Amino acid sequence: MPEVQVEGAAEADEAEAAGAGPTVAAVVLAAGKSTRMRSRTPKALHPVCGRPLLVHILQALGAAGVTRRIVVVGHQADAVRAALDAHFGAGVIEYALQAEQRGTGHAVQMAEPLLSGHTGPVVVCPGDTPLLTAEVLTSLLDAHRARAHGNGNGNGNGNGNGNGDSSSSGSGGATLLTAVLPDAAAYGRVLRDPNDGSVLGIVEARDATPEQREVREINTSVYAFDAPALFTALRDLRPDNAQGELYLTDTIGLLRAAGAPVGAVVSPDPDVVLGVNTRIELAEVAAKMRKRLLDALMLSGVSVEDPATTFVEADVEIGPDTVLLPFTRLTGKTVIGADCVIGPQANISDSTLGDRVVARACFIDQSTVGDDCRIGPYAQLRPGSRLAAKVKIGNFVETKNAVLHEDVSAGHLTYLGDAEVGAHTNIGAGTITCNFDGYRKHRTTVGANAFVGTHTTLVAPVAVEDGAFTAAGSVITHTVPTDALGIARQRQTNKEGWAAARRRSREEGQGS
Repeated sequence: MPEVQVEGAAEADEAEAAGAGPTVAAVVLAAGKSTRMRSRTPKALHPVCGRPLLVHILQALGAAGVTRRIVVVGHQADAVRAALDAHFGAGVIEYALQAEQRGTGHAVQMAEPLLSGHTGPVVVCPGDTPLLTAEVLTSLLDAHRARAHGNGNGNGNGNGNGNGDSSSSGSGGATLLTAVLPDAAAYGRVLRDPNDGSVLGIVEARDATPEQREVREINTSVYAFDAPALFTALRDLRPDNAQGELYLTDTIGLLRAAGAPVGAVVSPDPDVVLGVNTRIELAEVAAKMRKRLLDALMLSGVSVEDPATTFVEADVEIGPDTVLLPFTRLTGKTVIGADCVIGPQANISDSTLGDRVVARACFIDQSTVGDDCRIGPYAQLRPGSRLAAKVKIGNFVETKNAVLHEDVSAGHLTYLGDAEVGAHTNIGAGTITCNFDGYRKHRTTVGANAFVGTHTTLVAPVAVEDGAFTAAGSVITHTVPTDALGIARQRQTNKEGWAAARRRSREEGQGS
């Protein structure tokens, strides 16, 4: 792939030049290999609650008013780009290639050609912090803008009040997003002036002195920069550290030395800056994301009986007064209406359920369920199933690519594949549509107000017309006309004494 990708850059620069005001750009660092994940999948594409890590971050940036989002790619760059273009659409996200990973400062340098005409703020953040929110990013940008106008003191608390550095005057400089942790561990420490609290610089943990390691305020690797100041400082970086890399954190000291203002906003929630480097951390971040999603649902009017055993992904929508029972899993672009009861043990993906639906201990995938339907327990709706209102799908019933019209009942032990069933029809227990002849699929049609008897086998292509019945145990291979009774079974024959004779024969055989 080319070193830089510039879709969208010209339009943004033209809008800025036309007087629309400075746009906000973001550079997201996602070039690393992340060997600790032990995965063939790029770390940035590992899912958290249904979305790749990187998608969460890019969506938060967009919601915070960032108009240009540049992703620095490197390891498996084509895979990352393809996944993001599939999600956002081609041309929405811009790309810069870091072919050789030489540190975070070097990664941001790769984005400079894309931002050569940019005069607004530049947010820089890592590509593995999916808990980062639009609210926190907005507070960071507000503080940065406020300081650029010379009306703050540089020690914000993440509440969007725009506090800037006391040395500011007419330049944005840089604003850090920081967090205070009980144990700062391997995070870079934020060093402040003991007199006025302004930011002096950042020291990486591996390069810190014992005294500096005692500092609990950490750098989250999320920044807002004045664009010209950022790229000037980047050109002055030197690999004078334990790793021999160009550290983005060193730009803070360089800006400070040049007299540019440097402030900080403390995130009110330290969780928003948690990064992912291992599968263990991925699971921990996913658990926090799930709690956040469930809390939002409950505040919107959804009841969750046991959040610890309920899994809802980020793109799921649920109406008010719906109840989620334990061990329910809702994934993909699932939409559930109001006043439903879902679970226990319901697994629903990429499906739409209407209002007042009850779905118990069932699997529903890529299907549509109308109002007032009853599904389960132990039922499966496979892709292409479409249920109208008031349909009942009972225990051990499976549908696939099937249309069931209003008030159809299939209560027990049934398979309806490649079928259409008319309104108010009853499907007896043990009914099977034989839709595959070994070469291709065929369709079964059952009309309205029909009655399919227990243990009927419908050999497609076949039709049971409106108002028709099939006798229990029939194998139906031809059309059953309107209001007719289809019988396809051998007449019963009773052989008197046969059972007794069989028992005597067995007893005599055992005696010998």
